[in-house]
Amino acid sequence: MDQAFLAQAFRLAQQGRFTTDPNPRVGCVLVRDGRVIGEGFHQMAGGPHAEAEALANATESVIGATAYVTLEPCSYHGRTPSCADALIKAGVTRVVAAAPDPHPRNRGAGFDLLEAAGIEVIRDGDQAGARALNPGHEKTHTQGRPYVRLKLAATMDGFTGLPNGQSQWITSPAARLEVQRLRAQSSAIVTGANTVLSDDPELTVRDPRIDPLYSDLILARPKPVYVLDSQSRTMATAKVYGNPLARQVCGLETLNAHPTALKTKLNPDGQIDLPLFFEALAGKGVLEVLVECGPTLAGAVMQANLVDELVLFLAPKFMGMGKPLLQLPELDKMSDLRAWSLSDTRRIGPDLKLVLKPD
Repeated sequence: MDQAFLAQAFRLAQQGRFTTDPNPRVGCVLVRDGRVIGEGFHQMAGGPHAEAEALANATESVIGATAYVTLEPCSYHGRTPSCADALIKAGVTRVVAAAPDPHPRNRGAGFDLLEAAGIEVIRDGDQAGARALNPGHEKTHTQGRPYVRLKLAATMDGFTGLPNGQSQWITSPAARLEVQRLRAQSSAIVTGANTVLSDDPELTVRDPRIDPLYSDLILARPKPVYVLDSQSRTMATAKVYGNPLARQVCGLETLNAHPTALKTKLNPDGQIDLPLFFEALAGKGVLEVLVECGPTLAGAVMQANLVDELVLFLAPKFMGMGKPLLQLPELDKMSDLRAWSLSDTRRIGPDLKLVLKPD
């Protein structure tokens, strides 16, 4: 029964998929005598946490109940009160958590508070599920950088645009709506100067169909966009900079940088030091990054082993020749090929969406 109620908590947590950032997505189910008596999820930062929502929604007393939560209850009073304290005061006698909270401020402390109050605690009900629900929360607080998704779109023969540079549109409207969802669930979007110069994209979250129930909340929160532009080649009039949260990223000594540019260290090749840049994003509270770019930056991010998830859209079209999917150095041995695992495959309209993760 524990797994069934945890699964229900995970389904609740998914309702905050697009809105909780920079907080983790969390769901909570309260059960007594085998019956669900309350449930809730965290909707947005600064709002009630999942446990508080479940307690507020309880249809009867929760004394003696079990709380099923997708993440360790918080132990401290931040913008909202401690969830561990709330469960204790409510009279919950058992807590089943999917996983410990990797945040150093709370790691294990919530469980310790509960156990000190005599509450039975299951600490690791579904750690894999917890990581999948909040990959950026896990990555940022254990490895010091955000979870990085690289989104690419290509024809069946692996081209992303015509030789003359035209690339809009390879994929269908259904696939582009799916990309809107990828943007909406991310903390920030990263692109390259070449993409801005060739496509002049907006890279905004703008489609109310992303999640009709919470569209107003989603569309009211623009996503930060970082344009990696080491030599300051992009103009401030580019569409992407119409977003007040969009910033050029260039070198410390770059001339003609935008007034709001984020300046960072360049590598020996004169390009943005990618590991250092992503570490800096983690320091800004960025948990999940969507990289939307051309073959040069895509290859660089891959070469730096920074891609945690590759989302590849394949359109049922053929070009014969054109812009490559990504630029990687020539290899001498097949054994040097990096292996990837296919974690998800689904049809999106006429296109195919593949999700791959490095082995």
